[in-house]
Amino acid sequence: MADSKNEQTLVSKVWRIANVLAADGVGFTDYIIQLTYLLFLKMDYEMTELGYDSSIPEEYRWDKLKEYDGLELITQYEEILKNLSQMNNLIGTIFVKAKNAISKPVNLKKIISMIDEEDWLSMDGDVKGAIYEGILEKNGQDKKSGAGQYFTPRALINAMVDVTNPTIGETICDPACGTGGFLLSAFEYMKKQSVNKDKQDFLQNKSLHGVDNTPLVVTLASMNLYLHGIGIDKSPVICQDSLEKEPEELVDIVLANPPFGTRPQGASNISAMRSDLYASTSNNQLNFLQHIMLMLKDGGRASVVLPDNVLFEAGAGEIIRKKLLNDFNLHTILRLPTGIFYANGVKANVLFFTKGSKTKELWIYDYRTGIKHTLANNPMKRSHLDDFVACYNADNISERKETWSETNPNGRWKKFSYDDLITRTNTGLDITWIKNDEDEYKDYSLADLFNLVKEKSNNIATAVSELETLITEIDE
Repeated sequence: MADSKNEQTLVSKVWRIANVLAADGVGFTDYIIQLTYLLFLKMDYEMTELGYDSSIPEEYRWDKLKEYDGLELITQYEEILKNLSQMNNLIGTIFVKAKNAISKPVNLKKIISMIDEEDWLSMDGDVKGAIYEGILEKNGQDKKSGAGQYFTPRALINAMVDVTNPTIGETICDPACGTGGFLLSAFEYMKKQSVNKDKQDFLQNKSLHGVDNTPLVVTLASMNLYLHGIGIDKSPVICQDSLEKEPEELVDIVLANPPFGTRPQGASNISAMRSDLYASTSNNQLNFLQHIMLMLKDGGRASVVLPDNVLFEAGAGEIIRKKLLNDFNLHTILRLPTGIFYANGVKANVLFFTKGSKTKELWIYDYRTGIKHTLANNPMKRSHLDDFVACYNADNISERKETWSETNPNGRWKKFSYDDLITRTNTGLDITWIKNDEDEYKDYSLADLFNLVKEKSNNIATAVSELETLITEIDE
């Protein structure tokens, strides 16, 4: 009961702080990042009051900051951000490339006073984590911030972790970790498996690894994990472009939803930098898929969200799919519906594969045809994926049973042999069998239909962009 009250109190407080910053013209994403910096300084100071050492130099600690007023406060705050960003530990990761976004001293002073009223460190880790995750999720819903690209639906994340079944002692990596949703879900799944101190220490400090190339996101992910008791001394998340170099260490499990589309203009040419890749391509998701295949240990397993074109694109796409079928056990594909991501109209799948053995059978679960989700009115819940999880049969995938049959042609769970797959045109894996309802769009609102049209337009624009890049590479 106390935790519930504390959570409500803190939620109310962080939104009051948000209103102060909004009045200063600070956008939601900037609000979260400034709140992150200040909360960390406050909790670090609370630790020193309990007798623990701090890695923050004394002149940059919370108790010193709150003594300042006016322009001196802004100057000191900016000095703190600059110096802490240069530290080579968890603090340096939290404050990576930190900058002040609060221009008015009176607002900064008010926020510091509001944060100072609470004993944040004493709050239960789950409460603090839940509050922070809620803030991140709301940020993802804010279309103006563009932060939705970092979010995978929690229901999907948890289902992927459930069937992947990570075991305490295994190493797990997300090479495009966003705010850390997959890592956090895996941590929550594993932490109940053992009370052994050494295993728990390994889980908290050595098991999880995340990479993202956006400093702001690395800060948010590091803080998110820190508030859940993960990476207390050193953040498990680093700021770099995963694709630019070969994996330095192999891992047991990869859980990921890498960014879709082409690489940003001016970004490095991955194919020119990497000699270990199976195929040369400018397609971002195909390069992430190759990177993930390469970073698995023998026997390692992956669960990866990828867009439809990974399943049918010719050229490099076919080379990579053949590699998946011949050197990996690509045993499962979950076809996802539209309407579950913050970006409109995304068509994606989850690929589940294990390294080191050839594919004998591919099982496909079609959770797309005839399925309609919207973030506002019918968001995906974990219960929506219960049937998939049951069909997946993680305890013994060799005893799976199809729900499709000649008498039930609309069964959503169907298997395909290696021989069937390898002879398909371009070794295409974008396979459907359930008959589309002729009235598929009859219940769609005008806004839904508009988003579908916009999705088609965006897909065409993306295809044109990729074609232009390919033509440029050929001409060079």
